[in-house]
Amino acid sequence: MATKEKEKKGGSKGGKKGGEAKARGPHAGAGLPVPPPRLKGFYNETVRLRLAQQFGFKNPHEVPQLEKIVINVGVGEAIKQPKALDSVVDELAIITGQQPVRKKAKKSIANFGLRQGQEIGAAVTLRGARMWEFLDRFISVAIPRIRDFRGLGTKSFDGRGNYSLGVKEQMIFPEINYDSIDSIHGMDITFVTSTNRDDQAFALLKELGMPFRTDEKKGQGRGQAA
Repeated sequence: MATKEKEKKGGSKGGKKGGEAKARGPHAGAGLPVPPPRLKGFYNETVRLRLAQQFGFKNPHEVPQLEKIVINVGVGEAIKQPKALDSVVDELAIITGQQPVRKKAKKSIANFGLRQGQEIGAAVTLRGARMWEFLDRFISVAIPRIRDFRGLGTKSFDGRGNYSLGVKEQMIFPEINYDSIDSIHGMDITFVTSTNRDDQAFALLKELGMPFRTDEKKGQGRGQAA
């Protein structure tokens, strides 16, 4: 009898420890409307008025705005190790919150062992709320994590109102866990605006909080963020 009672007690204890955990309920914000992006509200309430006064715009549709953000990652190792691209795609999806598109080679290059149609990179095009949320996190969280950061270069405008920069390490984004990455890689980020003038695009990005260097003049070239 004592043995059976011990087995019952042991079974009950094991059932508590090994049993399934209670399912968690919805989070506190479930069912509530999604708040608009913080940086978009700042643009509509403050930046638009400042740009209109600075450039003398009378028509509100003339005020430059951010149209999209394009993020590209080239993976040269994918030529010999196709699985290397999988981790890059996963990390890019975590950073942007959107599934990347795998990019294929347009032509074959024998010297590099590259075949036409082979996947060698990934890209994401952000618009709308995801674009504003990414820009907000990039300015407020990612850029301050860059080592020895001295400001973004101002020589990376393409002459048509678009700005590009290069990031050397994906680890500046807090969404990436250092212990779970396979390799360190960079990315190219392009900010596409509605204007075709570099000075207006510069003013737009600066008003949104982009930390540009003050000792450089705007011109042609390519900037590096990290």
